[in-house]
Amino acid sequence: MAIESAKYKVAAHEGSLELRDYPPIVIAVAAVDGTRSHAVNAGFRLLADYIFGTNQWTSRIAMTAPVTQSTRSSGVPLMTNIEHCSSWTISFMMPAGYAMQSLPAPTDIRVHFERAPARRLAAIRFSGFWSNANLECHEIQLLRWLHMEHVTALSAPIYAYYDPPWIPWFLRRIEVLIEVSSNW
Repeated sequence: MAIESAKYKVAAHEGSLELRDYPPIVIAVAAVDGTRSHAVNAGFRLLADYIFGTNQWTSRIAMTAPVTQSTRSSGVPLMTNIEHCSSWTISFMMPAGYAMQSLPAPTDIRVHFERAPARRLAAIRFSGFWSNANLECHEIQLLRWLHMEHVTALSAPIYAYYDPPWIPWFLRRIEVLIEVSSNW
C-alpha cells in the first residue's frame, strides 16, 4: 500500500546528511505532554482517530508519512535532552490536494491544523530502534555537520518516523530534521 510522503528537493548531500527544500503544507497537529515515547504514541492515536473518521464529516483521510515529533520548549536548544522534555507536538501532513478549508473539522479539541511554510531543513536519515539514544546520537551527528558548515539551526530538532511498528527495526526509516537558513 503506497503512502504519500512529504515532498522535498535535495539541495545538497553528504552521505546520510541532506539539505532539503520543502514546499508549504497543511498539517494536523496535537500537543501532548509526557515522555517522548508516550507523547508520540498518544499524539499518533489522536491524529489517527481524526484521519480514520473521527471528524465533522466522519470522513476518512489517507495516511501520510512521516509522523513528526518536536519539543514545545521555547528557543532553539544546542542539543535536545530528550529525557527532560515533557511537552511535545505531534503532526501528520495532510494529503496533497487538501487546503485547510477543505478538510473536515476535528471533533477532538486537541487536534488542530497549521500551515507549515516553505522551509529548508537539514536532515539525517537512519534506521534502527525509536530509542532516545538512537535519536540523540543522530541529532549530534547532524548538529556537528551544521557546525562544520557554519550553519545556524533555526529550530529545535524534529523527529520523523516513516514506518509502522511492525516493520523490523533494521528496515525502519527515521530522520532528525532541523530548520536552517534558506540562503545556505
